[in-house]
Amino acid sequence: MDHKIAIRQFVRELLDNKGDDKPLNDDSHLLTSGRLDSVDAVQIVVMLEEKFAVDFAQIGFDQTMIDSIDAIDSIVRSAQAEETAEPLLKHGK
Repeated sequence: MDHKIAIRQFVRELLDNKGDDKPLNDDSHLLTSGRLDSVDAVQIVVMLEEKFAVDFAQIGFDQTMIDSIDAIDSIVRSAQAEETAEPLLKHGK
C-alpha cells in the first residue's frame, strides 16, 4: 500500500473517532485547526515510528511537522531517503 494512502486512512480514522466528518484534503491543517489534539499527535508519531521507521529522537519534533497529510508524507519520504542512503554511506559509496 502506498504510504500516503496509509497515512490518509490513519488520519481519517482519528477524525472519525472524534465525529469529524468534514472533508479531508492532503493540505488540511489537523492540529493547528483543532481537528486533532495532542493525544492524536502522539498516536500519529507512534504510527510513524512503528510503521515507517521515522526516528523523532534523531530529527526532533514540532507539531507543524504532522499538521497535514502532506507534511506527514514529507517526513516519511525523508526517513525513507535516509534509510536508502545510510547503507551507501557505510560502504563508502
